[in-house]
Amino acid sequence: MQLQTILNSIEKYKGFVYRRIKLERGAEGKRLLVQIEPDKRCKGRCSRCETPGSTYDTLPERRYQFVPVWAIPVFFLYAARRIACQPCGKPVVEAVPWALGKSPLTRAFAWFLAAWAKRMSWQEVADAFKVSWDTVSGAVSMAVTYGLAHRKLAGIETIGVDEVSWQRGKFLTVVYQLDEHCRRLLWLGEERKEKTLHGFFDILGAAASKLRAVASDMWTPFINVLRDRAPGALHVLDRFHIVANVHKAVDRVRAAEARTLAKEGRPVLKNSRWLLLKSKGKLSDTQGARLAELVKINLKTVRAYLLKEDLRQFWDHFSWVKASIFLARWCRRAIASRLPDMARVARTIQKHHPLILNWFRAGGAISSGAVEGLNNKLKLVLRRSYGFRSYDSATTALYHAMGKLPEPKFSHQFW
Repeated sequence: MQLQTILNSIEKYKGFVYRRIKLERGAEGKRLLVQIEPDKRCKGRCSRCETPGSTYDTLPERRYQFVPVWAIPVFFLYAARRIACQPCGKPVVEAVPWALGKSPLTRAFAWFLAAWAKRMSWQEVADAFKVSWDTVSGAVSMAVTYGLAHRKLAGIETIGVDEVSWQRGKFLTVVYQLDEHCRRLLWLGEERKEKTLHGFFDILGAAASKLRAVASDMWTPFINVLRDRAPGALHVLDRFHIVANVHKAVDRVRAAEARTLAKEGRPVLKNSRWLLLKSKGKLSDTQGARLAELVKINLKTVRAYLLKEDLRQFWDHFSWVKASIFLARWCRRAIASRLPDMARVARTIQKHHPLILNWFRAGGAISSGAVEGLNNKLKLVLRRSYGFRSYDSATTALYHAMGKLPEPKFSHQFW
């Protein structure tokens, strides 16, 4: 079977024919050169308006890189015609179906690189297929541009909003779709301000009225925007963020008291951080015995630990009314504990009391745990490429890896 036959089977272009194929040997290695010529029975089409027109003249031959065969780079060779286009009123370069605009890559090869860029870092893809990093970046950008233009935002019922640190002192505001049938990255914005999140709702438009529930942490700018732009959605402050804040408060109490005791020559809290933050069910026998000994000592850290453990009971309630009473009592105890860090967290919880109780109104079905899982994947994408210095490159990579963006249909899939 000849290579022309294979190409006609997987990449046949109307109005063009494959003529000669030769193997070129050079200093950079072997290459397959595929000569393409226009079919004399078909007129070329204007690259602007797609109107057929007669040939005005022919431009010098150009190379378009195609998907490699047997690890040998493949290039299409074609001398594009200029078309005398009547609607445009001047000669215009014809449209070629295998490439977009002036790109030196065929569409097939660009999508091929973009598909591999989901599996490996961009530099690894560039090294594997002997192209530049910029070439891979351009292919991914093409895929993301196409995907964002063709994706559908209708039918979204549940979203999660969070902020992620991507460079020192710099944050990304991220919005995820959390519906059971589809969990994906919807939107990214620079910084974590109110105007940043307003940008997402400007894009979402009328679909915001269809939102059934939103999940977020206790960041005030997010709460303000969600209240204004999604008033009909049930706003849930998730258990994950509340528990995380309480754990941080316990750790601050432990760290401060550990320093004080160490100066007094009583390092009883040394190496006790995870002992106090773990749930009881995850402690080893040795850790459990040591924790039992610590609880017998009248320490500030132990009081903070007991408050943290008591709060676990809050999530076991089946009635939001009983849960509300329990949470109010817990906050009063924490404020009266004479532990400033625990009191500070308790006042924050009091401030957001109604939104926290929405977790029960939603039956525990709306959770930012899914948001944290997606955040971990987001950080993995950034880490896999050793970080992106450019905000545009970072957002392009994240949309590509996590956006579940649509792709065009090809007669043959190379990946």
